[in-house]
Amino acid sequence: MPDQLCHSPLMGRRDRQWRTLIKQRRRTTRRRRHHVKKGSGLNGTLDIDPLDVLLGAEDVAPVRLGEAVIEKLTQAILDGRLKPGDALPSEGRIAASFGVSKQVAREAIRELAAMGVVHIQQGKVTRIRDLDAEPLGRFFRFAVRGSATGINEAIELRRILEPPTTRLAAKARSEAELANLAAILARMEESLGDVPSWIEADLDFHEAVGTMSGNRLLKFQIRALRPIISEIMEIFNSRGNRGPAEWRETYERHVRIFNAIKAGDANAAFDAMSQHFEAADAAVKELFSGE
Repeated sequence: MPDQLCHSPLMGRRDRQWRTLIKQRRRTTRRRRHHVKKGSGLNGTLDIDPLDVLLGAEDVAPVRLGEAVIEKLTQAILDGRLKPGDALPSEGRIAASFGVSKQVAREAIRELAAMGVVHIQQGKVTRIRDLDAEPLGRFFRFAVRGSATGINEAIELRRILEPPTTRLAAKARSEAELANLAAILARMEESLGDVPSWIEADLDFHEAVGTMSGNRLLKFQIRALRPIISEIMEIFNSRGNRGPAEWRETYERHVRIFNAIKAGDANAAFDAMSQHFEAADAAVKELFSGE
């Protein structure tokens, strides 16, 4: 390699990056050696803090530390090691567990709060939240912004998501979930013609199907779409020309979805939800396209 290349600014930056990585690895090694007790074996035994194990901090690589901390904390929550309502360990404790600075720990906690995973209150401990679709919902609302294109895209996304979700629900449904869905269906029948009550019951029905699927990501996406779909439904269902027959037909489509799920017929459930959207979405698109 030519001498001028060895001493180029690019190689200098690379050397500094490598030296930084080596120093980080040495610090991590020293920290871990500090926890090694003398045992009967040649290598001794590691004295690992139980909280480190709980958080998954014992195997964090020394690069991209902020991302690693977020990933490990999130995994601890998803695995149930940290539950909704639990206090998140303090900034200092997280920093010590993962071998990172308090600034890295602080930024990781802020990122978790932005994701809706934890709730930060001034002067109080940070607590784990129930997994919430609100951050994704905010993104959807921003993306749609009341435009005809955005509304059509939201409708198309729903059509892509919900029939496969209903197929999964037919396979995974429990008796308790079926009872809940039947109760929601009864509310829908009672709400025929009552726009606010109907919308709430209708959205509850679709969200319950998402929960029955057993797939958290599908459930979160359906829940995140709820505010947008609620606005669309309010405009659509408030039309003066929507008569009792149309209300009844919409209700009957939901009955067919319920019956297919209850029977455990995944293909029929998929078809019933697809047919529901073919009927409902054509009318909604026509309304918003001005045709």
